[in-house]
Amino acid sequence: MTFIAWAAVAVFLFAYALIASEKVHRVAAALGGAGVMLLIHATDAQAAFFSEETGVDWNVIFLLLGMMVIVGVLKQTGVFEYLAIWAAKRAKGRPYRLMVLLVVITALASALLDNVTTVLLIAPVTFLVCERLALNAVPFLIAEAMASNIGGAATLVGDPPNIIIASRGGLSFNDFLVHMAPMVVVLMVVFIGMCRFLFRKSFVYDPERAAEVMALDEREAIADRRLLWQSLAVLALVMVAFVLHPVLHYEPSVVAVLGAGVLVAATRITTSEAIREVEWPTLVFFAGLFVMVGALVHTGVIEQVSQAAADATEGRLGLTTMVLLGASGVLSAIVDNIPYVATMSPIVADLVQAGGGNEHAQVLWWALAFGADLGGNATAVGAAANVVVLGIAARNGTPISFWQFTRYGLVVTVVTVALCAPYLWLRYLV
Repeated sequence: MTFIAWAAVAVFLFAYALIASEKVHRVAAALGGAGVMLLIHATDAQAAFFSEETGVDWNVIFLLLGMMVIVGVLKQTGVFEYLAIWAAKRAKGRPYRLMVLLVVITALASALLDNVTTVLLIAPVTFLVCERLALNAVPFLIAEAMASNIGGAATLVGDPPNIIIASRGGLSFNDFLVHMAPMVVVLMVVFIGMCRFLFRKSFVYDPERAAEVMALDEREAIADRRLLWQSLAVLALVMVAFVLHPVLHYEPSVVAVLGAGVLVAATRITTSEAIREVEWPTLVFFAGLFVMVGALVHTGVIEQVSQAAADATEGRLGLTTMVLLGASGVLSAIVDNIPYVATMSPIVADLVQAGGGNEHAQVLWWALAFGADLGGNATAVGAAANVVVLGIAARNGTPISFWQFTRYGLVVTVVTVALCAPYLWLRYLV
């Protein structure tokens, strides 16, 4: 590697250490790291702000912005209070039952939508229901972020890395359902069982609080029915457009921004009210992180690491699959899984062709998808959904530290990725 490449690695590791130690606010660390990357010419303005491969992913930024505005308007209708009371009553006030219910809803929604949109919608409900039952919301939020990453792995539209893989590998929506969804169901069952163990200290049942919630009428929580129907109509159109992305060819970011604009224009909500719930620090953090990771891509660091892993397998399909699965899990925990998959997909495409391009060789695509999607659970910055959840938690006065998330995420990632290894081996390689 060149001197600039080594310098970029040093800057990234230092910024990452600051984020992990929380000695400096994560936004300051990400922006500072991005600034230094530009200063040492590890990247430049063109590469950082305008390149699809090495720059800020504006599709992610504006997808988040649009959905945050829609969620902010929805919040004023009282629908989140309605859903919170409904969920608490269905769980009969039992904390573990509540977590299972919220986790399953999150996973299913993440398979149909993208996982970032799902956590934006489910987090406000979580805060409200936990407040009603006098529960700590942090374990529920962490579990939901992880469930969104696991559930999102099931479909082409569930997780952004899957869209990149499908485009590069010529894979369809049905391909993901057939090859990914069955294992995702197994992983969710295992994850629900793990939640019982990982968060067991948080499941404190309060009979009095539960009785109070059971006596509530969730319909009384709705504050503005007209605004609710207007918001739900726009949200439904946005969701349909997300699902029909392969047909309509509108990027999710465009759909989200259009939906937000229509909702603000068609209702009595003022602009200041609409943007009040936008998590600006989260958006800025993402921008800084994208620039830092883009600098590693721009200097060839990520490609060299990935290529070295591929060369080490010497063309043996079984070994290549296992190395790719493990390496993707590790690297997606360190850098955001979106730029990682964007960098690795051309290498995997070459390996698939070298392996004959048949269904057996396509196991490499599924190894990349499982490793990247599940590896995103390992750390607080491994996946977009994790970062969004941390931002929402901080805004609501219950901050989640980097290590608080990561100590659970590492366990979940190791178990889920490990379970994928025999699945891939037995289904495609034996």
